[in-house]
Amino acid sequence: MMENVHLAPETDEDDLYSGYNDYNPTYDTEELENDTAFQQAVKTSHGRRPPITAKIPSTAVARPVATGCGSKTSLASSMGRPMTGAIQDGVTRPMTAVRAAGFTKAALRGSAFDPLGQSRGPAPPLEARNEDSPEEKIRQLEKKVNELVEESCIANSCGDLKLALEKAKDAGRKERVLVRQREQVTSPENINLDLTYSVLFNLASQYSANEMYPEALNTYQVIVKNKMFSNAGRLKVNMGNIYLKQRNYSKAIKFYRMALDQIPSVHKEMRIKIMQNIGVTFIKTGQYSDAINSFEHIMSVAPNLKAGFNLILSYFAVGDREKMKKAFQKLIAVPLETDEDGKYISPNDDPHTNLVIEAIKNDHLRQMERERKAMAEKYIMTAAKLIAPVIETSFAVGYDWCVEVVKASQYVELANDLEINKAIMYLRQKDFNQAVETLKMFEKKDSSVKSAAATNLSLLYYLENEFSQASSYADLAVNSDRYNPSALTNKGNTVFANGDYEKAAEFYKEALRNDSSCTEALYNIGLTCKKLNRLDEALDCFLKLHAILRNSAQVLYQIANIYELMEDPNQAMEWLMQLISVVPTDSRALSKLGGLYDSEGDKSQAFQYYYESYRYFPSNIEVIEWLGAYYIDTQFCEKAIQYFERASLIQPTQVKWQLMVASCFRRSGLRFLVRLCTDIGLKEVQEYATKLKRLEKMKEIREQRTKPGRDGSGGPRGRRDGSAGSDGGQNCGAGSRGERLSAQLRALPRTEEPYDSSSNKELDASYVDPLGPQIERPRTAAKKRVDEDDFADEELGDDLLPE
Repeated sequence: MMENVHLAPETDEDDLYSGYNDYNPTYDTEELENDTAFQQAVKTSHGRRPPITAKIPSTAVARPVATGCGSKTSLASSMGRPMTGAIQDGVTRPMTAVRAAGFTKAALRGSAFDPLGQSRGPAPPLEARNEDSPEEKIRQLEKKVNELVEESCIANSCGDLKLALEKAKDAGRKERVLVRQREQVTSPENINLDLTYSVLFNLASQYSANEMYPEALNTYQVIVKNKMFSNAGRLKVNMGNIYLKQRNYSKAIKFYRMALDQIPSVHKEMRIKIMQNIGVTFIKTGQYSDAINSFEHIMSVAPNLKAGFNLILSYFAVGDREKMKKAFQKLIAVPLETDEDGKYISPNDDPHTNLVIEAIKNDHLRQMERERKAMAEKYIMTAAKLIAPVIETSFAVGYDWCVEVVKASQYVELANDLEINKAIMYLRQKDFNQAVETLKMFEKKDSSVKSAAATNLSLLYYLENEFSQASSYADLAVNSDRYNPSALTNKGNTVFANGDYEKAAEFYKEALRNDSSCTEALYNIGLTCKKLNRLDEALDCFLKLHAILRNSAQVLYQIANIYELMEDPNQAMEWLMQLISVVPTDSRALSKLGGLYDSEGDKSQAFQYYYESYRYFPSNIEVIEWLGAYYIDTQFCEKAIQYFERASLIQPTQVKWQLMVASCFRRSGLRFLVRLCTDIGLKEVQEYATKLKRLEKMKEIREQRTKPGRDGSGGPRGRRDGSAGSDGGQNCGAGSRGERLSAQLRALPRTEEPYDSSSNKELDASYVDPLGPQIERPRTAAKKRVDEDDFADEELGDDLLPE
């Protein structure tokens, strides 16, 4: 008994592995081969056991069991059955196995521990797949169809609609091949209807995305008419959408109603959306009463912002004031279903809580909440601006009613915006005093509203050229909100107007740092650099602005003007051509381009653009003068007459225009007479033509005489001028009168010198010109200084109320 008792060691250190080598000798199976009783039991049992039954009485007392030691021990089973090795009816009960089935001692000896059987080597290879079998071909083809459908959807989401359609068509072709192969191998019941439905639906969607509406409708019809597809009736909504895009409103309403009939009432949200589509279609057809019924039902069952806004539009169309008020109150009462902003403010200094709040402050859910709130504010503001002028006797009273309703709702902050809109309405009605008074009411409000009102006041005073008042209100706006880009821009405008361009540029740059999308500040920086003669910096600013505003005429004009100042006429002409493509009726841009072509020597192109400029603005003296000189140069004096006559109407006190008209009549007299006689067919045409040739010959001789006279000394010229003679116009040899005429002609502008329309010299009214003034075109170079003031009122200012 004591040999199995183990005393604890006296030392404090415990042996963690003590006792693991000790075992009970009863479980020793090494000596079972020498146990005679065990071997006899094994030999006589034949591996059979008597059946387990509770009716067998216990034999523990009547039948002693012999053991290997020769002793007799009476043992009983708890189930009433004989124990192992017991003798019953002359048959010894078999001995229960100690080892597990299939375990042999010989297999364990001399071998390593390998419970997973890895020593047997690798597993045999799997059976090779037969790729030529019909089932395998069908499986691969089905996989390919699914891949094509996925690729088509991905291409559509990436914006490549053409590739998406090609993939959808390819998927449709392969799916039809798949159906035929499946019908040959299996029964028609085994066809994958879900795959067929997805292929057809994707194909119809891609047709619709590519605006191939007839093909899309045909594909949808194939799906809808197939009774094997469940819930295919819902696709009639898509068909109604296509008819709506085609402006076939009657069919759109028909298909919407068919889809509404096939959708059960449990799908409440989908039914509401379909009814909303029906209401919008009724509005497009002008059936406002039917649209009102649809939207009223939606607002009574599941109110939403879009339905409420459309209901207000419908009542506005029919002119029902009271219903407009009720609909506006319903719109205000629509729940926003967003969390309060206080949720994103940390209540304590717990770092874990602060991290969580920082993480959810700008997550996708928060962005969706902002978008929903912005959409609600947009609908409410638009509805208020729409109905305020018509629901009461005046728009001011209407705005006051809307403000009171908004103040009593969850959109309290919109009341201030409505007040600012009220001031803008006063501005549209040219009532500046009321607008200023309304905006001054915000001086004692909170900082954000005060900054917006002060910004608008600054702009109003700036437009009225009251720069001191504009500067004071700009300072108030900046002090209320230093990060307001509009306030900083207006402050820069007031400094710009005082001529301090460097300081103005600082304000513009600060506004641009606060809001990189503030295009007004970027434009004004370009103008400031241009004033400071920093042409490269100005060009960079306007090129950046052109990348943002691709079709801005003012930006294109400034770029062209800077290239002209940099003496690069080719680039200037190229940008002016882009400007004309945006505003083809701008007379200033056309005349500018004509002047550049004229400076390059291309008079035909210059004439084309000057003439177009004259067509759109026939009161530009510079253009009129250039066209008149051009026709004189080209020997069409009769056409130049109309331009000089118009110039005399524009400047009636200028004597030179009447003299130009008289000169043109004199020049074109005989030539015009020859042309008329030729057109009419008179017999005198030959006589007049002979006289015209004689005069032209005289003119050539006279020009030859005057040319050496200009280079000669003053004595002979003085003698010729002082000599008197008879009518020597026909005698080219005497030439005393010709010399006198040449001296008078030299008093006129020469052909190589442009006529200066801005000259203070007046032509002598008593002067008689035998051949008419030799006028060339006016000065071709346009004003070097571009009239930025034409754009400053628009661009240097800021919008009254940003969207």
